[in-house]
Amino acid sequence: MSPTSAKSVVVLDYGSGNLRSAQRSLERVGARVEVTADATAAANADGLVVPGVGAFESCMTGLRSIDGEKIIAARVAAGRPVLGVCVGMQILFARGVEFGVESTGCGQWPGAVTRLDAPVIPHMGWNVVQAAPGSTLFRGLDADTRFYFVHSYAAQRWEGSPEALLTWATHEVPFLAAVEDGPLAATQFHPEKSGDAGAELLANWVEGL
Repeated sequence: MSPTSAKSVVVLDYGSGNLRSAQRSLERVGARVEVTADATAAANADGLVVPGVGAFESCMTGLRSIDGEKIIAARVAAGRPVLGVCVGMQILFARGVEFGVESTGCGQWPGAVTRLDAPVIPHMGWNVVQAAPGSTLFRGLDADTRFYFVHSYAAQRWEGSPEALLTWATHEVPFLAAVEDGPLAATQFHPEKSGDAGAELLANWVEGL
């Protein structure tokens, strides 16, 4: 794919996430990538990636500082693709509960992100997922494909659209590993740290832009 025909992707810079790693991974699969907090660039790109690491509340504080929740909402309302990654997935939900404190998320999806009830936290390392039938993100990937996770919290119930495609994983308890809901998609794992499997998933997303 030539640079002129490549899909444009903005990795939203709000002070959280593996920005350069995400940029390199997307460029690897042929996207033209800009890392920026600029609202106009984020609105006009073919795709928007919302990364995130650390605590739910601190990510929301950073996101609000650039009106990121409004950028996401406007793109979704217009049917423009958005991909959340790790805490960038979690903040798409209405609430996050950490250390007994409830924080308000973007509210694109109802429900809460809560601590995994597992003896070993964080859930860190490679794990398989149960991809949703008909998934675009996981198209062409084998059922035993492993992805790289680093998290202690996750969405463990789905209260959103019954039309959404839900991909689950298990770390003692089931949790949502990915959601595909119209223009809005997200992964709890890190595609940019998941080697060839992550690259294939990102390529599938970019292809659909």
